[in-house]
Amino acid sequence: MLIPTRWLGRLFRLLLFGILLALLIALAWTALQIALIADGSAALAETTEARRSAYRATATAIHTEDKEASLEYNPGIVLMQDSVAEETPAAADAPAAAFAATAAPDDFHLPKLLIPRDPEEGKRLSGMLAPRRVAPVKREHRLVNIMFLGSDEELTEDNFIRTDTIIVASLNVETGTVSMMSLPRDLFVYIPHGKMGRLNTAFGIGENLSWDPGRGFGLLRQTLFYNLGINVHYYARVNFTGFEKIIDRLGGVDIAVDCAYRDLYPTRDGEYRLRTLPVGLHTFDGFDALWFARTRKYTDDFDRGRRQQLLLRAMWRKARSEGIIATIPRLWSEMTDVVDTDLPFDLLLRLLPHLVNLDLADVENITFKRNYHTTEWIAPSGSEVQLPNADEVAALMQDFYTPPSPYQASITGPSIGVYNASGQDNWDIVASERLRWDGYNAVALGTPDDGADLESSQLVDHAATEKGSLTPGILRALNMTDKQAMQDAKADRDFDYVVSIGRDYESCTYGVLPLDG
Repeated sequence: MLIPTRWLGRLFRLLLFGILLALLIALAWTALQIALIADGSAALAETTEARRSAYRATATAIHTEDKEASLEYNPGIVLMQDSVAEETPAAADAPAAAFAATAAPDDFHLPKLLIPRDPEEGKRLSGMLAPRRVAPVKREHRLVNIMFLGSDEELTEDNFIRTDTIIVASLNVETGTVSMMSLPRDLFVYIPHGKMGRLNTAFGIGENLSWDPGRGFGLLRQTLFYNLGINVHYYARVNFTGFEKIIDRLGGVDIAVDCAYRDLYPTRDGEYRLRTLPVGLHTFDGFDALWFARTRKYTDDFDRGRRQQLLLRAMWRKARSEGIIATIPRLWSEMTDVVDTDLPFDLLLRLLPHLVNLDLADVENITFKRNYHTTEWIAPSGSEVQLPNADEVAALMQDFYTPPSPYQASITGPSIGVYNASGQDNWDIVASERLRWDGYNAVALGTPDDGADLESSQLVDHAATEKGSLTPGILRALNMTDKQAMQDAKADRDFDYVVSIGRDYESCTYGVLPLDG
């Protein structure tokens, strides 16, 4: 049947009207979404700024005198960077063979290290003789060393970057293990721009001087090699906002907190209040994790480095359990939006098999000990700093370069079961995590079947062997005494050692002060 011409015209006009109406609706919807996004972004920015302002007012904010960050350009030192990894500068103390032992494995094509010459013999800096360059740490395995830096430039007004989080992770590609070491920010060292200074200022000095090669990381890398004898190949740096985003992207992290902390806490409405964090298992979002990483009212920089490693462990555990590690290549562009790094993408792909298989049992955590690895000193400026003790630090660096012995113990060594008889939630998890930090194969078992409620913690040694007994180490890790341990030999046993956590449990031995009330 033929449709009259006049009806075809009406049908065409109706169709055209429908198309125009659909376009108008789509445009209006798009405009509305853009407006909502803009409002949301503005609100987020306003909230973020309020939180940062509150942070400046808290006890965790950083205040550093301008004179402490020496930015004076010293061409007499800078222009003498004339040696590379396979060569030894004429003024070097270490022989070429010793330095060759630290050279990077060729198959990874790791960046070479330019070595500045020592300051002239007898030169005095900051009221002391300029320290000589230490001998390179002996390396017997293929290592890829990556430095994780947390910077505070968001909270300071002087346009200077201080890296108050400095953690070096050494991936041993032969053993599949990792050593992770925190460096004190107040370590007072020779910085190869020609002056003494806090370790946390080296990156900022390099940035301000446009240090060649490598700007901030280049100068920090040379500073570590000069004073500690270790060669760091790459870095990853994140500011406070980026750190929060990473934690939130993971959906938060679980932290077993074994020391109680109290400090001012910036709230999301821009105010701040006093907050107490008790011993226990806590779930932190990015905002809370940042507070935990930085608080120092009742503690010191050494404990703060330990807590930052705890956070990295928790982040790794969460990323691994969620299957995120294997998707890193797909998330690379998202990660580099919040993380400043010079790690090449192709090297990441080559390291990925090692990372996917890495368990926390394969990780050794290393920290400096106050008054053992360092000596407190008052600089001429009045600043309280930490001087490295040469022999003790050299031994610590060698331990850092050596495959972690807890790796073998955690896989094949004796097992430890931990019960919670304290009446406090999750204290068995707190204690087992404390033991795992020291490399023990510990498992949290919850409350005992008999529902026992103990006044004092107990350790029962079912292995009952005098040689190689773990009893002294377990007692030391959990801050228990010999009187709290007993032997009960059992051939048919589920665990070699059983710990029952009582109400007196207190394993906080990290220089954290008791809370005042």
